[in-house]
Amino acid sequence: MHKVFVFGTLKEGFPNFKTNKGIRYRGDFKTKERYPLYLVGERFSPWLVLLSGEGYPVKGQVFEVSDDVLAEMDALERITAVDGYRKVSVPVICLESGDEINVLAYGKPPEMLQGVEVMQELAGEYGLEHAALYRSRSAT
Repeated sequence: MHKVFVFGTLKEGFPNFKTNKGIRYRGDFKTKERYPLYLVGERFSPWLVLLSGEGYPVKGQVFEVSDDVLAEMDALERITAVDGYRKVSVPVICLESGDEINVLAYGKPPEMLQGVEVMQELAGEYGLEHAALYRSRSAT
């Protein structure tokens, strides 16, 4: 089993949650480090940019997922594509208990920002108002 931190469309109640068939940990979490979080391009995709120490702690949820579910998430996040997300290990902190755990998360290397249109910088949290702007890859 794998612990995965989700901060965008894979969160419970968000557009790609159907791909997330994991078991949610109680509580909400935030990244231990600060990261930039942007809405990018005409699809308004949420990007956590792997620039530790910039931006804000990013809030999200943690799920325990099987190998099969992780593979589905990897496919959605296109981790093998040149312009896809990268799966990295990051520490997160439970907002309720203060416990720290290491989890997998999907982020974009900073060089991927070259030539893309940043629509909005978020203050560490992707909310339903941002999800309302999101367009799935199949819808564009």
